[in-house]
Amino acid sequence: MLKGCQVFLAHVTTKEAEGKSEKKRLKNVPIVRDFPEVFPEDLPGLPPTRQVVFQIDLIPGAAPIAWAPYRLAPLEIKELSEQLKELSDKGFIRPISSPWGILVLFVKRKDGSFRMCINYRKLNKLTVKNRYPLPRIDDLFDQLQESSIYSKIDLRSGYQQLRAREEDVLKMAFRTRYGHYEFQVMPFGLTNAPANKKEHEEHLRTILKFLKKEELYAKFSKCEFWIPK
Repeated sequence: MLKGCQVFLAHVTTKEAEGKSEKKRLKNVPIVRDFPEVFPEDLPGLPPTRQVVFQIDLIPGAAPIAWAPYRLAPLEIKELSEQLKELSDKGFIRPISSPWGILVLFVKRKDGSFRMCINYRKLNKLTVKNRYPLPRIDDLFDQLQESSIYSKIDLRSGYQQLRAREEDVLKMAFRTRYGHYEFQVMPFGLTNAPANKKEHEEHLRTILKFLKKEELYAKFSKCEFWIPK
C-alpha cells in the first residue's frame, strides 16, 4: 500500500443478521404492549400467595437429611455470599434453624460465572413422586393443527414464581458457612418441579391478563409473538 493512497473499507451484512441485531421492543407488539407490567427486567420479590403451591410429600418413615457444608474455593465463597444476599433481598430464602440441611455446590457456566446448586438428590429419593399424567407431545401438536398464528411466553425464573407450602419449607433447608437457610419458593433440582388473527388476539389477551392478575412475570427477550408458522 502506497503512502497517500485512498483506502475504502466495506462491511456487508445480511438482512437476517440485521434483523437479529435489532432489539425486540415491547411497544411494537400488538396486544402485548398493553401489558408492560408482565415483562419486568427482574422479579420484584417474593411471589403472592396463590391457590397453587409447591409441596413435598415424603414417603412413610422418611428422616431429615443433614450434611456438613462442602469445602469451597475462594471464588466460590465470594459467589456464595453474593448469591445468598441476592436471594435474601428478594425474599426467596430466609434464615432458619431446621433438622434438615442439604449441601450447596457451584457449577461453572460457559461464560465463567457460577451457578449455585442445592444437592437435593437424597431428598428426591424420599419424596412421593407426582403421578399427574403429562399430555403427549403429539397430541398437543394435533390440537394446534388448525391454528395459523402462534405465540410463546417464557416465564422469567419460572421456578421462583411459585411459593412453597409453608409446612414444606423446612425440608428445603440448606447449610452454608454463612448460616442455615430455607427456600420460600420452589428451587431448582427438586422432583415434581385453532386460531385466526382475532381468536389469537383474544387468547393472547386472556393469558396476559391472567399473568398480570396473578403477578407472574415473563422474560420478553425469550418470548415470541404473532408467529405464522
